Amino acid sequence: MTDAASMNALLDSLKDPFLFADTNHIIRYMNKAALAHYEEGAALLGRSLMDCHNQDSQRQIHAILTALQQGEQERLITDNEKHRIFMRAVRNEAGDLLGYYERYEPPIKDGAPAP
Repeated sequence: MTDAASMNALLDSLKDPFLFADTNHIIRYMNKAALAHYEEGAALLGRSLMDCHNQDSQRQIHAILTALQQGEQERLITDNEKHRIFMRAVRNEAGDLLGYYERYEPPIKDGAPAP
């Protein structure tokens, strides 16, 4: 089993923001990139992700969470010239949904991901 310090080091090594929220949308973890990326930084920990989004985004997040609860693993939520963002399920060994995170990747250009 990986210890918490090793897991934090692993997630902090990611260049993209990593923010984990539980199924009640409470922000439980942010890596260093997320702490730097989001204006309120560490003050977001323990707060609802819904406080950071407008009503349209809140509806989208709720709908995707429902899909994740029904077994979906991931859904594309943003696709623009800067990046593609996916909402990804986090499950325990029994398959129960623990929460979700946003996964970033480069945009697709001419049929292939940008470098």
